[in-house]
Amino acid sequence: MTVVWVDADSCPRMVREYLVSYTKKLEIPVIFVANRIIPQPVPYEKFKMVVCPSESQAADDYIAEHVNKSDLVVTRDIPLADRLVETGISVMNDRGTLFTAENIKERLSERNFNLQLAEIGLCGTKQSYYGKKEFALFANCFDKKIHQLIKEN
Repeated sequence: MTVVWVDADSCPRMVREYLVSYTKKLEIPVIFVANRIIPQPVPYEKFKMVVCPSESQAADDYIAEHVNKSDLVVTRDIPLADRLVETGISVMNDRGTLFTAENIKERLSERNFNLQLAEIGLCGTKQSYYGKKEFALFANCFDKKIHQLIKEN
C-alpha cells in the first residue's frame, strides 16, 4: 500500500491540509515527520504524526529508514530528496517538482553553490513566496504521481 510521507517542518499549511484531505479521500495513510508537533489539519484515522528528536537530520533519517519504494515523500530538503531518489523512492517538493535521477544532482549542486555564496556573504536572504500558483503546481504533480503509484502497487 502506498503511504504519503511529509517532511512537515517546513511544509506550508495549505499543502499539509490538502495532503490530509486528499489521502483521506483515497483512504491511504499519510505520515507527518517533524522535530515538533504539527497539528493534524483534518480529522483522519490514517494520519500519523511522528515527532523526532531535535537533532539535525533526525526527521530525515526517520523518513529514510521507514519509507518504502511504493511510497511518496513530500519535502523541500534537497539532500534528503537526493538520498531517497538514489534508493528509488518517489520524491517531490511543495512546488510541484518531482525529483528524479535526471534532475536531483543538478538541484543538489545548485543548493550547495547557493549555500557557499551565502556563507561568504555574496547573496542575501531569499524570500520564499508560496501562493496559489505554487500550490496549483504542487496539487497537479501530486495528483498525477499518487495515482501512478497506486496503480503500480
